Amino acid sequence: MVFILSGAFLFLLYAACLVFYRRAWLSLPLYKVPDGFAPRTQISVIIPARNEEENIGACLHSILAQDYPADLYEVIVVDDHSTDKTALVVSGETRARLISLSDHLIAGERLNAYKKKAIDIAIGLARGDLIVTTDADCVVEKTWLRLLAACYEETGALFIAAPVAYTGENSFLTIFQSLDFMTLQGITGASVYRKVHTMCNGANLAYSKDAFYEVGGFRNIDAIASGDDMLLMHKIHCRHPDRIRFLKAPGAIVRTAPMPTWKSFFNQRIRWASKADKYDDKRVIVVLALVYTWNLWFLAAGIGAFFEPRVLIAWIALLAAKTAVEMWFLEPVAKFFGKTRLLWYFPVAQPVHIAYTIIAGWLGKFGSYQWKGRQVK
Repeated sequence: MVFILSGAFLFLLYAACLVFYRRAWLSLPLYKVPDGFAPRTQISVIIPARNEEENIGACLHSILAQDYPADLYEVIVVDDHSTDKTALVVSGETRARLISLSDHLIAGERLNAYKKKAIDIAIGLARGDLIVTTDADCVVEKTWLRLLAACYEETGALFIAAPVAYTGENSFLTIFQSLDFMTLQGITGASVYRKVHTMCNGANLAYSKDAFYEVGGFRNIDAIASGDDMLLMHKIHCRHPDRIRFLKAPGAIVRTAPMPTWKSFFNQRIRWASKADKYDDKRVIVVLALVYTWNLWFLAAGIGAFFEPRVLIAWIALLAAKTAVEMWFLEPVAKFFGKTRLLWYFPVAQPVHIAYTIIAGWLGKFGSYQWKGRQVK
């Protein structure tokens, strides 16, 4: 009985969080560029790339087609030891600046955070006052930079988190990823807006170069493989808590393809989970601990159901309640991203999501993963 009551208690805490996040997301206004906006901000778009010859061309094409004055932005691609034709593709774009990471490292030097090093070097060479980062496998809307610049100039934000979405949901794996990622995006927008904790995604960020150097850049977090986004965000938030924004605008959405296999998906999520205990923002850790414990309860209850019928009834009831409240939270987020049709798959994905959360969370803390052909601990 105590075990069943503990599950009910965890559900109430979890549901309360989702009620808060949904209300915050709905309260977060859509951002529109002010009438008569005349951009004046010099922007440097930085793209770390490793073995991205199949994607970098489309990425650059979308960025170089912006409705932002060409003389006010530059594109810097940092080639991270690619063994394919990434550098060749980039060099074919006359408006893109190619930097080789190997030229800025000591011969034979090994790092645990190549992406942070790539961004740090690019910022040191950048001409822009506003640093914008994305990934080499992303495609952006033509209004992307105009919206970021307008938000930066109008609000005085020093750090802007912006939306990211998956494309090409044509299988259970890709639909599952899209639903999971939309949930994270909804929580990101809500938490940043209400200033309850710091979340973001490195595929769509903008921050002041001066603020980056003011907080010491990636110093003290440069040995952590992941975290070029959230760990930096928290450093800037500590100095300027009122100058952090989430840009909720359809024209600012950056789109990328989901992972093609379950193995690559788990490696990605383990990489994300690996930085969880590195967060200085303890509010994030509290939420993550609640989510992990709640999902772990279902594993324990599933085992207990074989021995106690009442546990089975509680497991079914709370699983249905969990699914209902999560779909309720996700509905306005899916509407923003134009993906409400995917909600029909949510109940089917629920058991898989519980298992993945437990496994990825555990391996993120105690395991290792492969990323871009490198083994990371």
